Amino acid sequence: MKIIAKREAILSPLQAVIGVVERRQTMPILANVLLSARGGRLSVTATDLEVELVAASEVDVQRNGEVTVPGRKLLDICRALPEGVEMTLNLEGERMTVRAKKSRFTLSTLPATEFRPSMRSTRSRR
Repeated sequence: MKIIAKREAILSPLQAVIGVVERRQTMPILANVLLSARGGRLSVTATDLEVELVAASEVDVQRNGEVTVPGRKLLDICRALPEGVEMTLNLEGERMTVRAKKSRFTLSTLPATEFRPSMRSTRSRR
């Protein structure tokens, strides 16, 4: 997965869903947000197993894909960057590299398949 977007195109959907992401989780995957990049759109999904929030924005998708990253950490990075800066998110193996101007951050990831089963098990109980 590789996307290029203005800071606001990533920050806006992230802020819309971050409310359900808790800092301290018994399940590490719940501290992550699911990033899905396809067809010029970035979709950001967060859940606490009771509530699922999804927000999206238009981005330049260089390579389709999906992965989970620590939600609060990505939010902190986006907030720290200057307004209007162009960001590149590139999945390299099990790490996501976030680049903006001269800044470079590396985030650990978990596979998207780890995020989805937890949501399916919650839906089947209802």
